[in-house]
Amino acid sequence: MKLKWEDDGTFKSPLARARGLGAAHMGVTHWWHQRLTAVANIPLMLWLVWSVLQMQGWSYEIFTAWLAQPVNAILMILSLLSVFYHAALGSQVIAEDYIHHEGLKIFKLIGMRLFFIGAAVASIFSVLKIAFAG
Repeated sequence: MKLKWEDDGTFKSPLARARGLGAAHMGVTHWWHQRLTAVANIPLMLWLVWSVLQMQGWSYEIFTAWLAQPVNAILMILSLLSVFYHAALGSQVIAEDYIHHEGLKIFKLIGMRLFFIGAAVASIFSVLKIAFAG
């Protein structure tokens, strides 16, 4: 083991120097959120695909009446929340892994987060507007 003289006047091994320089312990939470949204997306997307397949030939009025039903509106909002959050998490990982310039990375992460929040809010607002007006 090779000891090295540190600026604080102590000798430290490579392991001692590396301690505290690792992960911020947020990766596990991020990983779990990705997995939970992926699992939640399975039944939600199956419901959505099945619903859309049943809609062939529906008029606007029939669709809005369908979306105004509480179960359908709630499942649609849950789908939107889960999909947008999952997409935001996945996009964050891609940006962190492949953008190496720190300034550009932060700019990109903020822009993506704002985009996903804005798109989710607009989508949920649309569902609520139809649900309460329907």
